[in-house]
This record gives sequence, C-alpha cells and structure tokens, in this order.
Amino acid sequence: MSIEPSAAQVAQFRDLIVDRLGLQFDETKLGNLARVLARHGGRDNAAYLAMLETEPEPSEALHRLAVDLTVTETYFYRNGEQIQAFAEVAMPACLQAREGLPVRVLSAGCASGEEPYTLAIAARETMGLGAGSVQIRAVDANPAMLAKARAARYSVWSLREVNPAMRTRWFARDGDLYALGDGVRRSVRFDQRNLAREDAELWAPGSYDIVFCRNVLMYFSPEQAEAAVARIAGALAPGGYLFLGHAETLRGLSSDFHLCHTHATFYYRRKSQAGEPAPAMKFSLPAWGEAPFQPVLLNDPAWANVIARAAQRIDSLAVAAPPADYGQSAPAQPDLHHALSCLHKEQFEQSLALIEKLPQQHADDPDVLLLKAVSLSQSGALAEAQNICRTLLARDELNAGAHYVLALCREEEGDNPAALTHYRSAAYLDPGFALARLHIGVLERRMAELDAARRDLAQALVLLQHEDPSRLLLFGGGFPRSALIDLCRAELTALGGSR
Repeated sequence: MSIEPSAAQVAQFRDLIVDRLGLQFDETKLGNLARVLARHGGRDNAAYLAMLETEPEPSEALHRLAVDLTVTETYFYRNGEQIQAFAEVAMPACLQAREGLPVRVLSAGCASGEEPYTLAIAARETMGLGAGSVQIRAVDANPAMLAKARAARYSVWSLREVNPAMRTRWFARDGDLYALGDGVRRSVRFDQRNLAREDAELWAPGSYDIVFCRNVLMYFSPEQAEAAVARIAGALAPGGYLFLGHAETLRGLSSDFHLCHTHATFYYRRKSQAGEPAPAMKFSLPAWGEAPFQPVLLNDPAWANVIARAAQRIDSLAVAAPPADYGQSAPAQPDLHHALSCLHKEQFEQSLALIEKLPQQHADDPDVLLLKAVSLSQSGALAEAQNICRTLLARDELNAGAHYVLALCREEEGDNPAALTHYRSAAYLDPGFALARLHIGVLERRMAELDAARRDLAQALVLLQHEDPSRLLLFGGGFPRSALIDLCRAELTALGGSR
C-alpha cells in the first residue's frame, strides 16, 4: 500500500531529482511527481527520500526512477530534416577532417535505439559508407530502454517514417515486429550513462565529431543544462556538429558554437577557436513551419523580460558610474523607459537622444545597442541599424532581438529571402517571439508558401495573446496588441483560415 506524500515531500523529491538525475520539473508536473514518489516510496516516503540522498550512483533505485520520469517514445527518422543535415552536411565535413579515419558519433539520450540506428542507416544510405566509416556510441540512463535498443526489434509504428524499400533493405520480419540487420546493429555501441553527471570517460576531450542530444536538455535544470553543454563542447572536436531537439537552443547556455541552418532545420557547429566569425546561413524552401510550437525552455527566459530588466540595470549603472572629472557633476541618468515610450509613439529622434545621454562607458552595452538599432530602423536609418545588429551578432550569434531587427531592415529593403532567414532565426532562438512568427507568416503568404503561412500565422495568433507588453512596446512598431492580433486574423482570413 502506498502513502500519499506531503507537499513538502514532493518538493524535496523534485530537488533530489534535479540533484541526482538532472531532471527539471515545473509546478505543472507536481501531481505526476507525487504519483511517482508514492509508487516508489510505498509506506514510508520519508525513508525513501533519505535513501535517495545517500544512494551511490549508478544505482538500481535511480535507474528505476529514470524509467518513470523520462519520455521514451521515439521512432526511426524522427525529424528527418536533421537526419538529412547529418548525412549531407555533417558527415562529409567530418570525413574530410578525419582524413580517412571513422567519424565518431554520440547519441546522448538514445532511449530505445531508434536514433543511433537511424544515423547508422542514414550514413550508409546517403553516402554508401562501409561499416568502418562511422562509429556510433549511444548512451542513456534508462536500463529498460537500453535493453530494448540492444534487442533491436521494432513495431510498425516505430518504422512509420521508413519507406518500404528501406524497410526491406535493413529489417527482417519477426512475427509482429521487425528485426534490424546485424550489420547495422554491430555499428552501434550502447552504454548506461547519466548525462547530468561528470564522466571523465564519456566526455574525454575531442572524443566525438558529431553529437545528437535531442530532447534531453529540456528536462534539465538551468545549471545542469549549462554544465551538460559545456561537457559536450569539450568532448567535440573543433568544427564538430551538435544537433538538439526542435524545442531546444543554446541561447543563454554556451558561446562555443556557431548556429547553422540547412535542410529547413537548425543545428550547431563547434567553433574552431574563440572569436571565429559566423558562417553565412542559407535557408532552403519550402519554408520553416512544420514543427509544432513548443514553450520556451525553463532555462531560457522570454527575451522581453531580459529587456525589461535591462532598462533598470543600465539605469543603475549610470547612477553608480563616477564622473570622469571630479570637478564636474556626474552625467545625467537617462530614462530608458521614457526612450521606449518615445519609440512606441514614433518619436525616434527623442528616443535616440535619450540613448545618447548614457555615459560613454555604457554606450556599448548590448541592450542599449539593440534599443538604438530598433530606433534607427524605425526612423529609416537602415544601414546604421544593420551595422549595429551585425556588431551584436558578431558578439553573440544567438541574439534573437538582433536577428529580428536585421530582418525588419532587410524586409524594408525588399530582400524577403534574407528577411526570412533572420526572422526564422529569431523564432527558433526564442520560440515565444510572437512578432517574429507573425512576420514569417506574412512573408510566406507573399511568397505563395500558403500552407506554411497558415501554420505560422496560427501560431502567431496564439503567441500574440500572451506576448509580454515590454516586447510589444519595443518591437511592435507603435501598434497595440489588439491591432497586431487583428492583422494576424486578417492574414489568416485572406488565406481561407478565418479565426
């Protein structure tokens, strides 16, 4: 018989899960955590929690928890555009860098094996590689899933994205299941590992050329996610590739990677050295919009909140800064909230004048520069605004706001493909960025990408109703929320999707 845990015990359980497994659960998941704790704690939840605090790792108790707390549903060729980018971009580049040696691939959080086996098949299908041309290591904390992966027998549902010809080439019917061929099975090595922990052997420097770590970081606490990415970066060879889930980004986690985009998907390339310039991104059509909306990661707060805090932070910096000459008074404190208000009222000269009042030592602050770029773009000074955005992106390729303002400028100049490049980057880096998604939908409609336009405008309509007022003030071009929602609905109506 299980005893229902107290609220304090559930909170303690959540903290222990973060500490021992690196898994993060918000308040909406407390009910599920209570059920898991009751199931594992039995008649004495307090004793079970005390045991978890001292249990060595790895341990059977932690393994059983991993089984109950992680989502294990996956399938072959999931997010096929990433598999294409792996086979057609990452593999050729790494083969060249390796000069004939096997490309080393890690599937981190491999669940029941569909992902690493897909990578093995894709390398053979696309490049005709022999078994010795790629080495794939697959790790997971869930022993039950690893046992299923080693058995390599899958249902029709797991093979739903595999066409019949490929299914015949790589699988043999085994009753109601399909057994993977031995050649592909032997190319993947499975190990039980906890990705939230230090592991000198797993993360040895330069061990891998390509890492897939999809839909793992979204479960981690901010600190665990940052530490995990640092370990991945250290284990990747310079120029190596990292693939994350569609709802995950490195924004706020790492500056060790370039953002890449091909095959209608985003991924990352490890910088060869600090300060290395970003590669140009080229987008393929049909346009972005196939993936469903995912909420912003817990470790990646909405960018609007960052801007809202930035005004107060820069104000305080200006007050604290001593005057350059003690015989003169300190520079007047600028009112950045007033600057935002002027921007909203299309009083661009006043907004820029307030920004220019900042002490010189703060004029180069990224938040100040972005506010200046918005003001310049709205006043028609497109070249100067773009120069500021490029300066910001040279420092931080994952700056969603800089991508958005640069997109506005390119759209104003009539360069719609380049505008889409940067709008999509902004929307990927910040999935809650309603205005970026709205612009994507509008441009897709102009470019006759009608299905994609419907999807993106429908997403924008949802996001606009919850968009932070600070971001609307900064990026809304003077329009209130209601007007932007009306615009989105009008675009949907014109596409035959009235809302």
